[in-house]
Amino acid sequence: MHGVFYSAPSRLIGQRLRVHVYDDRIEAWLGGTHVVGHPRLRQRDDGKRVHRIDYRHVIHALRRKPQALAGSVYRDGLFPRTEYAEAWATLSEALPQREACRRMVDLLWLAHVEGCEAELAALIADDLAARSLPDARDLAGRLEPRRRELPADVPVALTDLTSFDALLEIRA
Repeated sequence: MHGVFYSAPSRLIGQRLRVHVYDDRIEAWLGGTHVVGHPRLRQRDDGKRVHRIDYRHVIHALRRKPQALAGSVYRDGLFPRTEYAEAWATLSEALPQREACRRMVDLLWLAHVEGCEAELAALIADDLAARSLPDARDLAGRLEPRRRELPADVPVALTDLTSFDALLEIRA
């Protein structure tokens, strides 16, 4: 809105959204369904564009072309926490650009897929403090396993098939 660029999920490309602008946030609606919301940003006095990019909205495209991260004008706004920005700074300094981009996109992908942005940020910070370069494969093994327990016993009542015969007889 007025010199500010906001991201939206790629599934909304071509859709007509209704955007509500509030003092502290913007919200976009597709019909009666709330599809995206961002804190509202203000245009800068120096004329530079301000942007609010959610990495989850662009991560699928970055997975296909990780090199796009290096030259993106939105790169610094993609990182959800300071630990991710610090990881990018460290990776881009220590590795060739191609490898640094791939590793950073893998970290963002892991945070997105596992829904573990905060926990992963703590592990990244630990690696950086130990002067180790963060790697998504190593960190994935150190993430606390998600508890995905199924109920022990689900009672299932089977219907007697002869009751369907009674329905057929009524119809005839």
